[in-house]
Amino acid sequence: ASTQKMNYPYTIDQPDNWDIGSAENTMVALSALKAYENGNVDESMKYFGDSVRLEFDKMDTTLSHDSLTAMFTRERKNIKSMNVRMDDWESVVSKDKKDEWVTLWYREKWVTSNGKIDSADIINDLKMKNGKIIRLDEYNRMLH
Repeated sequence: ASTQKMNYPYTIDQPDNWDIGSAENTMVALSALKAYENGNVDESMKYFGDSVRLEFDKMDTTLSHDSLTAMFTRERKNIKSMNVRMDDWESVVSKDKKDEWVTLWYREKWVTSNGKIDSADIINDLKMKNGKIIRLDEYNRMLH
């Protein structure tokens, strides 16, 4: 890793602020996704905090654990089967140790309950606190 100070063409408050984070946070993020993929929403929800900030396309809200469980349960009931092909992940922690994130890059394929097949490339940014997911930002590109 270079210690040379860079003169970036853009400025931000804290450039180069991240170190490699914990494998435990990565395990939490992957386990939550795997349980959801397998249709086990209750198992997936064990990895989420008491309230979770969600930032999806056309959604920006904070939900209680119970409301998030209900939302994920409704969504997963509309999916007959799902397959995740993981491409990569990274766990990071801010240099001051105040912020921890895990990012997942993957392709998701699914069949809806009415038989429609679809897929998307997805990036999840998951903010972690005390071993739980407290924020989920999702970015996707639908594949047709």
